[in-house]
Amino acid sequence: MYGRSVAKTLTRAVIAAGLGLIPGAAHAIEGCVESLKQQAISAGVRADVAERMLSGATYDEKVIRFSTSQPEHKTEIWDYMAFLVDAERIKDGKANLQKHSRTLSAIESRYGVDRHVVLAVWGIESDYGQFQGDFYTPHALANLVCAGSRRKDYFRGELIKTMQIASRGDVPLDDFRGSWAGAFGQTQFMPSTYNSLAVDFDGDGRKDLVNSVPDALASTANFLKNAGWRNDRPWGYEVRLPDGYSGPSGLKSRSSLATWSKRGLTKIDGGRLSGNLEAALIQPAGAGGPAFLVTRNFNALRSYNASTSYGLAIALLSELVSGGEPFKTPWPTDNPGLSRAQRLELQKLLNRNGFNVGEPDGKVGPATREGIRKAEAKFGMPVTGRPSWNVYYALGGR
Repeated sequence: MYGRSVAKTLTRAVIAAGLGLIPGAAHAIEGCVESLKQQAISAGVRADVAERMLSGATYDEKVIRFSTSQPEHKTEIWDYMAFLVDAERIKDGKANLQKHSRTLSAIESRYGVDRHVVLAVWGIESDYGQFQGDFYTPHALANLVCAGSRRKDYFRGELIKTMQIASRGDVPLDDFRGSWAGAFGQTQFMPSTYNSLAVDFDGDGRKDLVNSVPDALASTANFLKNAGWRNDRPWGYEVRLPDGYSGPSGLKSRSSLATWSKRGLTKIDGGRLSGNLEAALIQPAGAGGPAFLVTRNFNALRSYNASTSYGLAIALLSELVSGGEPFKTPWPTDNPGLSRAQRLELQKLLNRNGFNVGEPDGKVGPATREGIRKAEAKFGMPVTGRPSWNVYYALGGR
């Protein structure tokens, strides 16, 4: 849920200083954090909880840097999909589908949300609970309040809600690990979303989205149900357009499948579109890439993170873990993106070739991008810093 209600712009002086700490900011954040403790206590947070959760909060350059760049909005969709819907995530999804079959079946029965979709959200958001985030979320939120965000009032509210959740005993104080923007748990709920939609599905009296798989998955199903998901319609279809198509497109232009058929569209396998189900045509990579007719179920996926790339990643992963097939139309590029395993190997290759990027971990941060830029320059490629197949191959990847 990283993309919901996050700050778009932060203090330009911080960025201009190479994302370093601007003069006086250390003192400023310390005073701000002390004020936040008092505000939290006034809002009903136990004093010991406020003290423990905010003590030690200091300026975090990564929070500020990440808040200015959301990958689902700035990354080419073929890079985004290659990273999120890779062979490893599909394999692990199928294993978790079996492991948690009874829980997922019960959740689907209660909330009317396809188990494969719930599983896919879990897989995309935290790799099935294996990685819930780099940040202690109270400290990340304190940075967004104190270090320059234009949405400081919003983040202040989320921070206080986080501490209220801890005060109630639903989630242990030290377990709030999550995103730079304050989302936490196995399916990454913002605290305000937690308050309105989290559920106690395992019956222990606590809504623990960090340590309880049933609570996390059921809460996600409850979110999608409230966002309008209905199991009696698909998320959408990959389609083929007639040559020279110039008709309506975009999420706001909805028509029945029968109407789309009259415009010359077919399912990607040539099957006929029919019926009154309304759908919208999207072409996320432009006219040369895949095209999809998407229903309001796709809107429910996008409400989890307001990004078409994100919605398609969930949709595709849900199809693949259920035994379905990948998209048929290739992305319009001759330089595709890399899977997580390939990104890890790329870092090893960069180090081996003298472009030191530090300890390989598969995460493409500033050091890796700088190493890629140097490698691209050496090989006479356009200098982008992008983890692409071309630079991977040039370094010896196969």
